[in-house]
Formats: sequence, C-alpha cells, structure tokens
Amino acid sequence: MAKIAVAATAPFGADVLERLAAEHEIALLLTRPDKPRGRGRKLAPTPAKETAERLGIPVAQPAKLDESVEIPVDTIVVAAYGLLIPDALLDRGLWLNVHPSLLPRWRGAAPVERALMAGDTRTGVTIHRTTAELDAGPIAAQEAFDVGPGDDAGAVYARSAEIAARLIGDVLPEPAFQPQQEVGATYAEKITAADRDLDLTHPASELVDHVRALSPHIGARAVVEGRPLVIWKARDKDGLLELLEVQPEGGRRMPYDAYLRGLR
Repeated sequence: MAKIAVAATAPFGADVLERLAAEHEIALLLTRPDKPRGRGRKLAPTPAKETAERLGIPVAQPAKLDESVEIPVDTIVVAAYGLLIPDALLDRGLWLNVHPSLLPRWRGAAPVERALMAGDTRTGVTIHRTTAELDAGPIAAQEAFDVGPGDDAGAVYARSAEIAARLIGDVLPEPAFQPQQEVGATYAEKITAADRDLDLTHPASELVDHVRALSPHIGARAVVEGRPLVIWKARDKDGLLELLEVQPEGGRRMPYDAYLRGLR
C-alpha cells in the first residue's frame, strides 16, 4: 500500500480518488475552494471534497498553489484538479497526472467530450508525469479501450477512472517514463456555452455524438418545434435524429414520448 496525496476537483477526480483510497493510504486531498452552487447560490464543496470527507481523508483547498503549500508526501496523483501546479511544487515531488485520453491525442480540459464529439471509437487513459507544458509530460502507462455507440461521457469517464486506479497501482512501485510524442497531438478545448447548442441541420450521426459527449452532466440544447429543450439522449434512426430523453425549461428529465404527451 502506497502513501500518496491526490489533487482532484471534478466528478472524474472524485471517482479516481475513491478508487485509489480503496488500495492506498491517501495522506491529503488538494482540491479547489468551495463555490456557490444551485439556485440558492450557497457555498458547496467540490465533488472530490465530498468524497474525501466521507472517507475521512484530510482536505486542503488553497485558492492557488505556490511554494507555501505543504504536502506531507512525495507522490501526488492529479485527476481533474483544475489549478496550475507551479515549478516550485513540481520540483519537490513526483506528480502523476491521470488523463482520460490516449495522449498526445486530446490534450487539454475536455478530452472525453471532444473525443465523443469527433466520433472517436477508441480512447483510453494515460498516466504521465506532470510538467509545465499542458499534458505533454513523459508517459508512465497507457491503456486503450473501445467506445461503444451507446456510450456517453459518463460511461467513458467511469471506465477511465477504473483503468486509471489500476494503472496508478502498477506505476507507483517503480515509476519509469517514456517521452511523449508530438506527432498526432490534438487539443481538447474547454466546453463552452456555445458548445451545448445543436445545429439540427447537421447529420443525425454527428448530432448524436454531440449529445453523447454532453451527457449526463452538461446537456446539449436545441429548439424543437419552437420550444427550447435540453437533450440528454438521442439516436440516429435511418439518418434521422430521434430524441429519446429531454428536459423542458424548468422541468425534469423525461422520455421524449412522455414530453410529447404532456404537450397534448
């Protein structure tokens, strides 16, 4: 059992943290500060902090990282953390980044979402040393897996977290690194509000990939017969977009046929 720290914030990082905690001693979670959330805009913990508190793991939430941050171990696993790690800290220990893509493809903030939007049928997980350059550090381990036509981002992230925890366990006893290639590098830009909007004139297969990429946490949007909807599930039926699960403004998620019955 290794003694490590984890730097994580988002749901994917929380999932990786929970899986690592089952096999290793987690000395500390580094996560981002609590943020206002929901209609009441009350301060809420990050998903990773919620997991750490449930597991009894100590938590630190610096607004930014600098040389004053104390980390009680030499190895830190980074998974969907979201803060820049300065050289002063990188030089003090081994920082292993969990990246849910086959680097150098899809470096950046939204590798799973961009892979699905692009129609990729194969992706994977890379464990690499964190360096100053974005997701470009030398690789310690990598594993690929197929993406099924029905897999959404939630399914890909869950599979990635499972593989990541296993790969970290393999790497920790004797980390060894191979330089990362620059050939084939692509970049996964952060998802913006504009990325949520579907252009219904595009091919059905492309629209379905877009919906899968934004489900189940973000949601694609479209105006359907004059009414705005969040679209959570859809399929390509003989070249036509068939909606399966939607959410009207101010409403709950529901099957599309139930939504249509409500309109009648």
